[in-house]
Amino acid sequence: MKRIFLFIAAFLILTISVNAQKTPSGNPADFKVKTCLHSVSYLGIWRGQTQLTVDEFLVKAKELGYEGVMLVAKRPHVSPHDYDKAARAKLKAKIDSLGLTLVAMAGYTDFTAGIDKPGIPNAEIQATWVGEIAELAKDLGTDMVRIFTGYERPGVPYDKQYAEVVAGLKMAGKLAAEHGVTLAVQNHHDIALHHDAMSWLLREVNMPNVMAGWDAWSPVLEGLTPEELRESILKMKPFIVNTIAADYVAHPRYSYVNHLTNYKAEQPAMRAVAMGQGIIDYKTWFDALKEIGYQGWVVYEMCEVLDGGGSMENMDKTAKAFLDYMKQF
Repeated sequence: MKRIFLFIAAFLILTISVNAQKTPSGNPADFKVKTCLHSVSYLGIWRGQTQLTVDEFLVKAKELGYEGVMLVAKRPHVSPHDYDKAARAKLKAKIDSLGLTLVAMAGYTDFTAGIDKPGIPNAEIQATWVGEIAELAKDLGTDMVRIFTGYERPGVPYDKQYAEVVAGLKMAGKLAAEHGVTLAVQNHHDIALHHDAMSWLLREVNMPNVMAGWDAWSPVLEGLTPEELRESILKMKPFIVNTIAADYVAHPRYSYVNHLTNYKAEQPAMRAVAMGQGIIDYKTWFDALKEIGYQGWVVYEMCEVLDGGGSMENMDKTAKAFLDYMKQF
C-alpha cells in the first residue's frame, strides 16, 4: 500500500510540473511574449563585464522593465551551497516584493564529464547536483531548472557517451520530480545539439518532466537555413517549455601559413550584439514559435563579450533594446 501511495504521489507531482510548464498548444492565438532576464548577463564572467550581486541584479531587472528572471544556480550567484533555508526564504521574499516571476534556475551540467574514468560515477554525481538545484528551485518558488546534456570527449565511443547522457537525464528527472520540477534541456552542449538528435534523446528518456529549452542561436551557428530553423521548432514542438535569446556577429579568423605566404581560415569568433543587429534569424524563430502556440517565456542573455563594452550603461542599454525589439512580436 505504501509503495502504491508513493507511486501515485510521484505521478501527481510530475503531472503538476508538466501542467505548470506548458508545451505549445498549436494555436497561434496562445502565443504571448513574456520577457525574462538571465542573471548570467550581469555575472561578470565576460571580459570587461560589470558584475552585480543577486539582489542588485533583481533590482536591475525590475528597473529595466522585465517581468521575470532566470537565476544562475552556481557561485557567485545562487549556489545551493550558499543558500540555506533561511537564505532561500529571504531571496524568495525579495523576488516577490519586486513583483518579479522567478522563471527558472539555470543549472550547469555535463553528463559526460569524466566518462574516460569509469571508476567515478560522474553521471550519478551530476544527477544528484540537479536534484539539489531542483530543491533550491522549489524553495525559491519556481518549477523549472535549465540544464545541459554533455560535451563529446575524444577517444570514447559516441554511443557510450550518448547512453551516459540518457542515464543521467533519467536520474536527474526522477530527482527533480520529487520537487515538482521540470528540467528544460538546452541545445547547448555537443550531445544531441541538432533538433533531430534532441527530439530522439527526449523521446528515449521518456519522462514528462524532462523537456526542452530550445534556442535559436545554436541552430543558426550550425548553419541551418531559415526553413530548417522553422522545422527545428516544428520537430521540437512536443517538448519546448523555454527559449533563451541572444544575438551575435561573427568575426572571421585566419592563421598565417608562412611557406605559402597565405592564410588559412579558422572558426569565427562570436561577439554579442543587441537583438536584431546580429546574424540570428529571430524573425523566422518567433514567427515559428507563434505558429505552434508557444506559451513559455523568452529569456534574454548577454553571454559573450558585448558590442560597446561591459559597462553598466552599455549593458543596461542593450538589455532595454531587447524589450523594444520584442514589441514587434
